[in-house]
Amino acid sequence: MDLLAAIDGYARHLELDRGFSVHTLRAYRSDLADLAGFAATTGVDDSAGIDLELLRGWLWRGSTAGLAKSTLARHSAAARGFTKWLAASGWSDGDPGHRLKAPRADRHLPRVLTRTQVDGLLDGLAEKAAIGEPADVRDLAIIELLYASALRVSEVVGARVADLDRERMTVKVLGKGDKERVVPFGIPAGRALDGYLDGARLLLLGSNPDPGTIFLGARGTSMSTRAVYQLVAGLLVDLPGSGPSGPHAFRHTAATHLLDGGADLRAVQELLGHASLATTQIYTHVSAERLKESYRLAHPRA
Repeated sequence: MDLLAAIDGYARHLELDRGFSVHTLRAYRSDLADLAGFAATTGVDDSAGIDLELLRGWLWRGSTAGLAKSTLARHSAAARGFTKWLAASGWSDGDPGHRLKAPRADRHLPRVLTRTQVDGLLDGLAEKAAIGEPADVRDLAIIELLYASALRVSEVVGARVADLDRERMTVKVLGKGDKERVVPFGIPAGRALDGYLDGARLLLLGSNPDPGTIFLGARGTSMSTRAVYQLVAGLLVDLPGSGPSGPHAFRHTAATHLLDGGADLRAVQELLGHASLATTQIYTHVSAERLKESYRLAHPRA
């Protein structure tokens, strides 16, 4: 089968059968297109010509070009999934990617805000929201919900008014792989959402058709992930601390604070929507590092 046609078929499989997100599909397509380009330089343009030597050569080229370990690990994962699908679909005699290995991606601890920092940010947003500008009221509700429920940014912007249970203080969201889950939020987030939904949202909507999503932009349409990224980046830019300054910082922070407070790891896994407990366990390392740092700063004989 033509290699580019095979990549298209695999992408359709990931989208329709596996429910991969648009962002993941874009990354896999890009990786496999790069593989096809490398294969073409060796005279291979058919899926049957993909073998372990070619795959290793592709990764080696990336390594010598200075690609990060995380990128090489993603390349390897994309290739393994692709060759496994080729074998299962009958487009190749075997699965050469089964033996493909890549360097382990460097694991960096996620950025976590202190409770004092979170309180300061939310207090500042509440002061601005008290003036009554619709966008300020909305922004307070977004950050309260991000921190209260440890949601992904895509889940926040995709959440719908109909899926919000204000009495039980829960919201139903659509996570990775189109998996639905119901997550709780606390009283401060509920108060911020009430203030937004009962006034500011109607002002933002105006005479536009209601898209049904909770959070709206200035034109009354569904808020974009980019807009939330810009909001969070603006809030975190002057705060001390290293690491990314996007909405995931609040997700990491919420998970870590829950574990610091004694929450069960599996309960945190369910809240975050992680398929594997191993993914959630990174936050136990964060908690341990925070404990050691507190010890170093506070103990007289540290």
